[in-house]
Amino acid sequence: MAITINVNHNVAAVNVRRHLNTNSKEMGTRLERLSSGMRINRATDDAAGLSISEGFRAQLSGLSIGLRNAEMGSNLLQVAEGSLNEVSSVLIRIRELAMESATSTLNDDNRDSLENEMIQLRQEIDRIARSTGYNGQRILTGFGVNIDEEQSTALTTSATTGVARIALAGAGKGTYTFIDGAGDGDLTLGNGVVTQTLHSHQLFLDGSSVATGTTAVANFDRLGVQVTLAGHQGAGAIGSYTDGDLEGTTIVVGGGTGGSFQVGADNVVEDRIEIGIDDMSASGSILNLNTLSLSSQENARSALDSINAAIDEVATQRGKLGSVMNRLIHTISFTENAIEGNTTSEATVRDADMATEVSAFTRTQILTQAATAMLAQANSAPQAVMVLLGQ
Repeated sequence: MAITINVNHNVAAVNVRRHLNTNSKEMGTRLERLSSGMRINRATDDAAGLSISEGFRAQLSGLSIGLRNAEMGSNLLQVAEGSLNEVSSVLIRIRELAMESATSTLNDDNRDSLENEMIQLRQEIDRIARSTGYNGQRILTGFGVNIDEEQSTALTTSATTGVARIALAGAGKGTYTFIDGAGDGDLTLGNGVVTQTLHSHQLFLDGSSVATGTTAVANFDRLGVQVTLAGHQGAGAIGSYTDGDLEGTTIVVGGGTGGSFQVGADNVVEDRIEIGIDDMSASGSILNLNTLSLSSQENARSALDSINAAIDEVATQRGKLGSVMNRLIHTISFTENAIEGNTTSEATVRDADMATEVSAFTRTQILTQAATAMLAQANSAPQAVMVLLGQ
């Protein structure tokens, strides 16, 4: 092969310069990753990885806010439950006054004094209910979703349907309609969007009706509705349920503002927890203490039943709040685990492996220094021509 010496084109220098440029770019990339700690700093670094990691980042942001919402929701319920605890104490004191007034050892003047104290305590219940708030929202005068007992035909016809009680556990507002064909052993409930069917073995012992003296809970967990069905002489109902009795009846869920905690990252039912708090004022329809009177022995004895019912209502409401607070505890734990897992995945895709990057940086640094030295050598090679010219 002929050996030629060129001065117009220094191919060796061009080749070395190309490698030097490549090494310089690679060194810039390694320096950026080492200084930022991120493997992906722009889309050109890894287009697919960037798309994946951005999805993880959006999910993590939503989960973090959902965690905060769950914690604040628990705080709201604690405020409500604390106020109801005091309402319960007031009701117990009112019951004591009614017991005192119910005995013949007191005269009417004594009962007037008891009546005055009872009126003050009743007003205090109203004040507690109207002043209990969280972030500017009143939460004991009707908060969130509740069952409209007057519009819900499943309740208004309980003498024939045997519905003893309906509880909500995350149901949204709307009308829920039963499909209950006689003899098929199935009970279906739907709201026009979601429908769920329970089969006979989930409800009945004999396949068609609730056993005498017992109750059965139809838990439509996908809808967040629990329906307690009573058998003959079952507690809490004046009728009994037999397969087919609920056909076409409805449950109407309404309510005021609030009562929905966004605890997940997406706009789906599973990422929300619904809560309803009844109007717990003394003058409301639940406690219904407006007509209470201790002015006579007979009135005081009659008042005991109303007071006992009010105490039970407050205890029931506190139990509901407690169950949702326990649920939120598990929601918080679950969300924290989800955040940890998603963060690990996002880091795997986007974060730089510092050990790998340091090794690559050291290699590139050595190659860059070597290429710089070789470029100097390549640039000096054409000077050999001067020897041929006798210089």
